[in-house]
Amino acid sequence: MRRIPIIAIALLCGIASANAQTNLRFAHTQPPSDTHHAAAEHFAERVSELTGGEITVTVHPAGELGSDPSILEGVRLGTIDIAQTGNPFYTRFEPKLNVLDLPYLFNDYAHAYSVVDGEIGDQLLGELEKHRMKGLAFWEIGFRKVTNSVRAVQTVDDLKGLKIRTTPNPAHIQAFEKWGAIPTPMAFTEVYLALETGAVDGQENPLNITRSNRFQEVQKHLSYTDHAYTASVVSMNLAKFNGLSEEHQKALLTAAKEAADFQRQRNRESEAADLAAIEEAGVQVVQDLDLAPFKDAVVEAGIESFAAEQGREIVDAIIAAQ
Repeated sequence: MRRIPIIAIALLCGIASANAQTNLRFAHTQPPSDTHHAAAEHFAERVSELTGGEITVTVHPAGELGSDPSILEGVRLGTIDIAQTGNPFYTRFEPKLNVLDLPYLFNDYAHAYSVVDGEIGDQLLGELEKHRMKGLAFWEIGFRKVTNSVRAVQTVDDLKGLKIRTTPNPAHIQAFEKWGAIPTPMAFTEVYLALETGAVDGQENPLNITRSNRFQEVQKHLSYTDHAYTASVVSMNLAKFNGLSEEHQKALLTAAKEAADFQRQRNRESEAADLAAIEEAGVQVVQDLDLAPFKDAVVEAGIESFAAEQGREIVDAIIAAQ
C-alpha cells in the first residue's frame, strides 16, 4: 500500500483551506427588472471582488425563497443568509424602526439619506442584533404614491372608502385609517392578483415598484401623495456574520453600502421612464396635490402614537437633521 507523507497531507489540506469558498444565499421579493435586484447583483459582484472570490453570493429574486416575512424569519433562523425587504416588515419584531415610516417625516431624499446613512441609521440597524440579525445597510424603496382603480385621488376625501393594500406597518395603517380609507395589509407577492381581481382597490408604492411589478396594468389612477419615505433594509444572519473573519465582515458591509448608492442612483435615473411607462399604460396621474390636508390628518397623530411607545427623542433628532 502506497503511503503519502504526513507533510504532503498537511500541504494538501492547507491548499484546500486556502481555496475554500463560502456561498451566501441572498433573498428578496422584487422582480429581476427592479432596482433592488440590480443592487443585489452589484452587491454580489463587489463581495466576490473584495474577498478575492472567497465569498460568493447567490441572489434569489421574486420571492423564490418566500414572502417578505418568511425570508426575514429565514435570516433569523439561519436558513437564509441575507435578505432585503422594506423597513415596514422589520417593524413586526423591532418597533423602533417604525420611526422611519412615520407619514411626512422626511422632506426629501437628501433628508432621508442623512438620517439612514448617519448615526441614527447605525443605531437602528444595531437594534436588529437582539433579533439574531446583522443590519448591513439601508437601501431604498422611496416616496410612496397611491394608485387605485376607482377614481382619481385629488383630495383627502377621495380616499374615503377605498380599500388600499398597505404594508403591515402601524404608521401606514393608521394614516390610511385617518384618511378614511380601508387599509388592507397583505403579502407583497399577492398584490398583483388582489388588484386584478378587485380584492383591493389600490396600493401605495413608489413609481419604480409600481412599474417593475406591472401594477399599472391593473390600476387606473396614481396620485403623488408622497406620504412616506420607505427605506429597505439588507440584513444577514448574525451568527453567520460573526463567524466570518474581520476582513470578510468589512467586505460585506462595504459592498452593501456601495450597492445602496448604486441603487439610489438607479432609482433617480429611472423616475422619468417609470412615470412615462405608467402613463403609457393608460394610468391617469395627478402630480399637483395640496398636501396640507393630508399632512394635517396624520403627522401629529403618527408621532404621538410612536412616542407613546418609544419616546419622542429619535423623532426630534430626525426632524432636526433636515
